[in-house]
Amino acid sequence: MALTLGFLMDPLETVRVDHDSTFALMLEAQRRGHEVLYFEQGWLRFNGTCAEARMRRVQVRREPGHHFDVLDERVVPLSRLDVLFLRKDPPVDADYLHATQLVELCGDNAPLFINDPRGIRDANEKLFALRFPDLMPDTRITGELPVLLDFIAHNARGTILKPIDGFGGKGILFLAPGDRNARSAVELLTRGGREPIVAQAYVPESRLGDKRILLVDGEPAGAVMRVPSEQDHRGNMAAGGTPVKAELTARDLFVCERLKPSLREKGLTLVGIDVLGDFLTEVNVTSPTGLVEADHLDGVSIEGRVLDVAERMRGAR
Repeated sequence: MALTLGFLMDPLETVRVDHDSTFALMLEAQRRGHEVLYFEQGWLRFNGTCAEARMRRVQVRREPGHHFDVLDERVVPLSRLDVLFLRKDPPVDADYLHATQLVELCGDNAPLFINDPRGIRDANEKLFALRFPDLMPDTRITGELPVLLDFIAHNARGTILKPIDGFGGKGILFLAPGDRNARSAVELLTRGGREPIVAQAYVPESRLGDKRILLVDGEPAGAVMRVPSEQDHRGNMAAGGTPVKAELTARDLFVCERLKPSLREKGLTLVGIDVLGDFLTEVNVTSPTGLVEADHLDGVSIEGRVLDVAERMRGAR
């Protein structure tokens, strides 16, 4: 049965068709005969009764520069969607949080959300992993300069600093103990101690790569190792990391199994977790990337797994 699928996302004009995970989901939905509607966060509104948005019905294809056609444009109540993919990229700022609240205003006819807006609000990409401290490197969350400087001084292998709401590798720094830039870096990232940041003990295995594992309904569906360049410590593909094939270890599977109940409980159907060596570092729930690369390297279709779940869950409602 054909479904009506909505995609709340960044401008379709800007997507990289050979990399973008949302675009891969749209292609798979179209291949299955579903109606694909696209809209941006600024097109979302409340009409006095329910949430609606100006939406474009599109036809998509993997041709850079000519990757979509607009078939028509109309205002659609969100209650008329069967499934709504919330795929707006970070940052998770006030406007983003307001959007997650607006999309819920559908009365008794809410679409199936992937991912659930309540789960997105609960699962900050840097902080949600802290619910599993035994799986993580030694971590501090604070804006207090003395605490951070002491932490940096006592990590013999180095410390990673990153903003809580950062994404794509932006603002991530590596500091060795005794680095004379430490105080200045901490002052900059914390805005003089006014904003908390993440400080994590450096994991030496990160030079081999940052493993992104894609989970669908709590189960591992594919993975990609993002290897940093010789000139950088960040493996994020947005920061120049190279995707290579990744094997899932027994430890990786153990981490996934630990996370599965919480992800399912919060309606987080499509999630990308980041693993360095044996350690979980992030749980990405807004618009996790790496799907296209994992598909290619593992010979799988993660987008197919997601659509299978969406069709099954929608049919069961």
